[in-house]
Amino acid sequence: MSFGQGGPSWGPGESRTPDWSALADASAARGRRKKWLLIGGGALATAAVAAIVATAVVTSNGGGGASGSDKNASELPAPADLPSDTSAPGPSFSSVAPPPPPDPKDYIADEKKDKAPVTVDAFFPGKKLTMGDRVYAKGATARTTDCVTTTQGALGSILDGNGCDQVIRATYSKDGIAVTVGLAVFGTEAEARKAAQQASGGLASLSGSGVPTFCRAGSVCRRTANSYGRYAYFTVGGFISGKNVTTAHKDVYAVGDDLTDFTFRQIRHRGEVQASAAAGAPVT
Repeated sequence: MSFGQGGPSWGPGESRTPDWSALADASAARGRRKKWLLIGGGALATAAVAAIVATAVVTSNGGGGASGSDKNASELPAPADLPSDTSAPGPSFSSVAPPPPPDPKDYIADEKKDKAPVTVDAFFPGKKLTMGDRVYAKGATARTTDCVTTTQGALGSILDGNGCDQVIRATYSKDGIAVTVGLAVFGTEAEARKAAQQASGGLASLSGSGVPTFCRAGSVCRRTANSYGRYAYFTVGGFISGKNVTTAHKDVYAVGDDLTDFTFRQIRHRGEVQASAAAGAPVT
């Protein structure tokens, strides 16, 4: 007799009476194998669960154990610390754009806005003029409402025909060169521009205060004409010795350009001061 998985089997000629002792021994052996399989499987399952738990602990601590970067529950804000009222209105902005700042040129373009005093010192202050590293001595100055008397040739009638109110003149000199600048004042920007565009003849030089007569008696001098706002400004410049000026005399041109530039800046500054004052004034 032999024992297989399905129970005992008999060969030919063998007795078919079961050997109960042998059957009992086989059953006990099978029980012992099953018990060891259960014990081994349980140990493996226990090890797997322990590994999973360890992994979860490490992950929750950010890989750093108790010193990980994640906050624990005690560090989170309490419910009372969280905002409770979400219905409060947000910031509001006006849809009306603020008015633009005043344009300085508006305050020198028309006598109705240009209310600052018109004086010699307002345009040509001090006793000298410094432009970069060049210093010019200030000579004679003059102011008159008789515009024609400050000119030579056709310029007088041009100023008068365009409504000239007054002319301010100042002379500056340096190294044997003298330049007179004249500022003609008009009621509007259009009048000043037209006078400068029509300019013919020229400004009469102004001598005195250490500067002898120059650019008279037919001597050739350099003359310029410009305008800005309601002001037209002219220059006449040359050698105190009476020598004629040519295009090669760059020093004479340089002095005239400095005086022209300075006069323009003074007119523009006049507009900036008045515009700044208007911006600071209360709106009515």
